[in-house]
Amino acid sequence: MTTQEVAEKVVELVRKQAWHKAIDTLYDKDVVSVEARSSDGDSPEKRGIDEVRGKTDWWVNAMEVHSFKANGPFVAHERFVVQYDADVTDKNSKKRMQLSEVGVYTVKNGKIVREEFLPFTGKT
Repeated sequence: MTTQEVAEKVVELVRKQAWHKAIDTLYDKDVVSVEARSSDGDSPEKRGIDEVRGKTDWWVNAMEVHSFKANGPFVAHERFVVQYDADVTDKNSKKRMQLSEVGVYTVKNGKIVREEFLPFTGKT
């Protein structure tokens, strides 16, 4: 798959909240995933498909998703960006929040080898 094809498929699957299908079909086994911060004191960087699956499992189990939007993709060379806007409730605290971030992805040999998430930190 080309970077454009991978990017379009990410957007398609994320819009369906098919997180696991995206990982299983589009990610390299040695993928690196970097969050802006870690909520539990662990490293914000996860290495390998199993750690990325674990991070995704945490999200699915911890958050009730009211809406999840994916804008893009924005593609150039072997990289692409997708903007995400989510309305979620933390299942434990019952706190509802709106999140906005971009995912910056790198593709090699038709698979995502790196993703990094940058949160919106400005004021609306």
